[in-house]
Amino acid sequence: MAFKHTLAAAFILFLAICGAISPASAETFKIVGFGDSLMAGFGLGPGEGFTEKLQAALRARGHDVTIANAGVSGDTSSGGLSRLDWSVPDGTQLVILELGANDMLRGLSPEITEKNLDGMLARLKQRKIAVLLAGMRAAPNLGAGYQDAFDAIFPKLAGKYGIPLYPFFLDGVAGEPSLQLEDRLHPNAKGVDRIVERILPAVEKAIATVRDSS
Repeated sequence: MAFKHTLAAAFILFLAICGAISPASAETFKIVGFGDSLMAGFGLGPGEGFTEKLQAALRARGHDVTIANAGVSGDTSSGGLSRLDWSVPDGTQLVILELGANDMLRGLSPEITEKNLDGMLARLKQRKIAVLLAGMRAAPNLGAGYQDAFDAIFPKLAGKYGIPLYPFFLDGVAGEPSLQLEDRLHPNAKGVDRIVERILPAVEKAIATVRDSS
């Protein structure tokens, strides 16, 4: 009889532990897409933006995620730094950081861009929020010196903070008119599909890394 009581108690304890663990393991994974018009979905209709399509792609692959769109059209790295804290709420588990294109288009010093991105990464690290850094590349017409300095920002910071780098956010879209809006700067809906397709493995890997470390 005592053995049966012990067995029953152990079974109840097991169920209690499972009950305590299940909600945590099944908790929706929270991502913030933090960036400029490329993140905000400039010129696109409802459901056509990067964050919406990435969320749909991840859910289709079995990931319980939500992705908040914290993109602001025209934002520079300075603007991003000033709004980071209130744009990325507590409880966020991963930030996809995509900024720098407007700095480059305005010809701002790469040193300024690097300093601002460094500040954002430092704050997110302090808050224990993981980051997938989405790189940008300078236009060739800005000159080789500027191009080399700007392009080097992203791998340098990824190495400094030990975070994953997706080298070029517009990979597969830049220079492809059929995947761009008429301004030849922003992706159209098909272009967003291309971006999502290419960045998806990096996002899945980042999610897995965060889950494994928690």
